[in-house]
Amino acid sequence: MTERLTFSTYAARLRDFIRQNSSGELTASNAEEQFQELATQLFGLQREGNPAYRTFCQARKVTAESVADWRSIPAVATAAFKEFEVTSLPEAERTRVFHSSGTTGERPSRHFHNAESLAIYEASLLPWFETHVGARGLRFIMLTPTAEQAPHSSLAHMFDAVGRKFAAADTFFMGRVEGDGSWTLDLERTVELLREAITVKRPVRLLGTAFSFVHLLDYLAEVGERLHLPIGSRVLETGGYKGRSRSLPKAELHSLITQWLGVAAQNIVCEYGMSELSSQAYDREVLSAERGVQRRVFQFPPWARVQVVSPETGREVGEGETGLIRVFDLANVRSVMAIQTEDLGIRRGSGFELIGRATLAEPRGCSLMSV
Repeated sequence: MTERLTFSTYAARLRDFIRQNSSGELTASNAEEQFQELATQLFGLQREGNPAYRTFCQARKVTAESVADWRSIPAVATAAFKEFEVTSLPEAERTRVFHSSGTTGERPSRHFHNAESLAIYEASLLPWFETHVGARGLRFIMLTPTAEQAPHSSLAHMFDAVGRKFAAADTFFMGRVEGDGSWTLDLERTVELLREAITVKRPVRLLGTAFSFVHLLDYLAEVGERLHLPIGSRVLETGGYKGRSRSLPKAELHSLITQWLGVAAQNIVCEYGMSELSSQAYDREVLSAERGVQRRVFQFPPWARVQVVSPETGREVGEGETGLIRVFDLANVRSVMAIQTEDLGIRRGSGFELIGRATLAEPRGCSLMSV
C-alpha cells in the first residue's frame, strides 16, 4: 500500500534529501530529479492544506495536476504574508511566528511555525551555514539579542540555532531589545570579548546585521581602537539597515570591517535570507571574465532554487540580466515554497548578484492575486 503523503511524511523525505545532499551522496541529475519530485509533492500539499494559497491558485486556475515542473509553481509575493495568514497550520498549532523587520509603524510579515517546521528550518540552516561560514570549536559573538528576547525575529532564532549546534558554551549575544522594540548593542562588552579572543589567538565568528556593524565600527572609530581578529576569524554580515543607522554601500562597509577589525574581504561572508523563507543563501566572490571584476554571487542550498524574473512578464531573464528574485524553498513546508521577493538581482548561473530593493508600490489585498 502506498504511504499517504502528509506534511509529516513529506518533512521526513525532505530531511533525508538534505542529508544526502550535505553528505555528497547524490549526483547532480539525481538531486534535480528528487528536487522536482519533492517540489510537486509539496505544491500539492500546500494547495490543498493552505487556505490562502488555495484561493491564490484557484484565482490563477492552477491545479496540482497542471503543474509538471517546479518552475511553474505559482509564487506568492512576500507582501501577502502581511495581508493574509499564509499557512497550513491551524491557529492552535502555531507555536512561533516570525515577523519581518521594518521601519516603525510598518505592518510586518507573519510566518507561522510549529515544532516540526522549526526542526526543518534548522535542518536546512545548519549544514549550509557550516559550509560557508565554518563553525566548530570557535567563539561566536552575535550582534543581536537572544531568541528569547526577540521571539519574532527569524535572525535571532537562526543565530540561536547556530550557537546551540556549534558553540553552546562559547556563544555570546551582545544585543538588547529596548522598550520601543529597537535593538541596541553592548559595545563595551563586545570589544572586550574581541580583545580576549585576540589575546588567546582564538578565531571568532562575528555575526550581525549591516546596521549593527555600523554601530560597532563607529564606536571603534570614536575610541580610536583598531582590532586585528585572530587568523581564521570570519564575519557574517546579513545586510539590512531599516533606518537603524546610516547606510553604507556594501564595499565601503566591508572596507571599514577590514580597517577596524582586521578581517580581510575574503573572510567576510554575506547572507541573504528573510522571515518568509526557511533557507538562506550565502555569497562567494567570483572573478568575472569581464575586466577581472570581483562579484559577490549568492547561492541557495540544493534544496532551494532561485530564479531572476522580469517584473513585466514574470519569465526568467537571461544570464547577466536584471530582474526580481524568486525563490523555491523546499524547507518552507507549512507556508508556501514559492516566494516572489521585492529584491532585484542579476542572474549569475544558478545564483544571483544582489542589487537591492525594487522601487515598486506594495500590492495590497486582492491585487496580490495577480502577482
